[in-house]
Amino acid sequence: MTTAPTYRSIFTQFLEYTQQKNIPNGRTLHAHIIKTGSTHCSYIANSLVNFYAKCHLLAEAHLAFESIENKDVVSWNSLISGYSQLGGRQNSILVMELFKKMMSQENTVLPDARTFAGVFTAASALMDSYGGKQAHTVSLKLGKCEDIFVGSSLLNMYCKSGFVDDARKVFDEMPERNSISWATMISGYSMQRICDHALELFKALVAQEEEHVNEFVVTSILSAFTLPEFIHIGQQIHCLGLKHGLLSHASVGNAIVTMYSKCGSLDEAIKAFESSNNKNSITWSAMITGYAQGGDCKKALTLFSKMHFNGLVASEFTLVGVLNACSDGLAIEEGKETHAYSIKLGFQHQIYIMTALVDMYAKCGSLDDARKGFDHLQEPDIVLWTSMIGGYVQNGENESAMDLFCRMQKEGISPNELTMASVLKACSSLAALEQGKQIHATTIKHGFGLEVPIGSALSTMYAKCGSLKDGGLVFTRMPSRDIVSWNSMISGLSQNGQGNEAIELFEEMQIEGMNPDYVTFVNVLTACSHMGMVERGWDYFKKMSDKYGITPRLEHYACMVDLLSRGGKLNEAKDFIESAPIDHGLCLWRILLSACRNYHNYELGAYAGEKLMELGSLESSAYVLLSSIYKALGRLKDVERVREMMNFRGVSKEPGCSWIEIKSHFHVFVVGDQLHPEIKEIRLEVNRLSKLMKDEGYQLEFDSNFGGLEV
Repeated sequence: MTTAPTYRSIFTQFLEYTQQKNIPNGRTLHAHIIKTGSTHCSYIANSLVNFYAKCHLLAEAHLAFESIENKDVVSWNSLISGYSQLGGRQNSILVMELFKKMMSQENTVLPDARTFAGVFTAASALMDSYGGKQAHTVSLKLGKCEDIFVGSSLLNMYCKSGFVDDARKVFDEMPERNSISWATMISGYSMQRICDHALELFKALVAQEEEHVNEFVVTSILSAFTLPEFIHIGQQIHCLGLKHGLLSHASVGNAIVTMYSKCGSLDEAIKAFESSNNKNSITWSAMITGYAQGGDCKKALTLFSKMHFNGLVASEFTLVGVLNACSDGLAIEEGKETHAYSIKLGFQHQIYIMTALVDMYAKCGSLDDARKGFDHLQEPDIVLWTSMIGGYVQNGENESAMDLFCRMQKEGISPNELTMASVLKACSSLAALEQGKQIHATTIKHGFGLEVPIGSALSTMYAKCGSLKDGGLVFTRMPSRDIVSWNSMISGLSQNGQGNEAIELFEEMQIEGMNPDYVTFVNVLTACSHMGMVERGWDYFKKMSDKYGITPRLEHYACMVDLLSRGGKLNEAKDFIESAPIDHGLCLWRILLSACRNYHNYELGAYAGEKLMELGSLESSAYVLLSSIYKALGRLKDVERVREMMNFRGVSKEPGCSWIEIKSHFHVFVVGDQLHPEIKEIRLEVNRLSKLMKDEGYQLEFDSNFGGLEV
């Protein structure tokens, strides 16, 4: 029979081996216990479970736990804490199952504060608000919520699950708070981007319990400020961290670099980065991501190279930042090198890395590689689906985007707002109104409102498909409108012959305080061109730079040449082209040549055509028009010269092509094509319509010089 002093000796040895995580000696002692029958002692049995749990040998800990005949609360806590502290989804699930078993009718052991701390930690990891709330109810019934560790764990569970109002109730009712409680609540507001509440709570902490202002609290509050308008608040927190001597903590330095980067103050981020004496991979990642988000992709890649040569191993977060930089900078070669490096580090199955890789390959136009990455994962998440669909749309593969979205629906994967926005953009590019309406219905089915980006994408789709009434309804019902929404509606009105309405909407946009961008002025100048409002167009063109500081681009110069040409001011258009301070290549002369054809201004047309020849145009229409102009002027030698130049440069006239969608089927027509299955019926209908036009008094004019028909 083992005596009590022997039990104490074994118990003391187990505590020592547990602290040292000395597995061989612990197993030897376990064998000795079995041999001597000491497992009947609850202290020894519990210390055995605790030893294996603390050494992360949870399978052995579970076996030891199951072998205890009379389990007490320490037995349960040893195993629950072991699984909870190790973390991970599966371990957290086991914690919740153990808690349910502990609370079953067969068991008479009640949980204590340590039990609830472990359960709330597991519920946080799983974001299991339902299970967490059940445990919260039990803890209230047993009066265990007053324990500060239980309260902090409960706070963390509610914050991570997104229930910040419930978290705040717990926080306000806590009889005692420590720095972890304050940091958790502030972090909860920060994660939900409720910046005003986070700042209010932080100010209360500074005023009431400044001794609790530590690295955890400062890191939490800094994460709330990620927009340029909050930069001054971030600077004040930076100063407070300096005052309390917290900048030596790597977490605080990283949060400061991240805050400045996300607020768009890269110069301040660089200063914070360079002054940090305790840089780790997170510090480098924050600065690399800052450069990438700020649009300076080259500096992001240069910094990554410097990090690598300094001997620091990149984390998956670093690589995501680098891949994002490659995406935005269209740096496909650097992206491939980063891909190879990620494989070397063993991150090839990491979901964030795979998502960034798919996005990078898609944005760089390498859709085959993007699809390989997408197909590599057996169960891609919604972000990966969205990246792949968005990649197809960005590269003009709209049919492939629609096919992938249909597959996604068949597999029962719920889309997010970005998915729907990309699919709607595909419908816009295809002018597929019926499909667009179906997608609109899908957004309603999934509970998406008309906020940006869904509302913006919907108004754009309807406008581009010519359904201005539906587009206008969406536009007016949007709770807030971004510049894309305004531009889409102005463009839709302009392109569909409602130029005056487009101008009115532009004026309304300015009244509401939305500043136009360069796209807005393209749409407005187009509307002026279609309506023949030359003077008003000139006024907007000047306001663009004088009032809004927008430097005119090629598109704006093209709109002005079109505006002047449509208004019959051909010589003014010629002077405008020759005075343009930008490199416009062939674009502007091509517009003028087409206008000269319409106004039969052969001399100026010849001038514009020769300019195109000098610039080496390879468009057949320019040669055909110039040849026709010289024929009209009786300059047959020039006609022959133009045709010889056309042959010498290998320019051939492509046949005209048009198509129409009827009942979800596309019908394509090419000049001279006799292959359409209903060509006979089509020709009979064209002849019938031609006769009907003549009977109504319409006459066809044929211009032999330009080879075109005009009604």
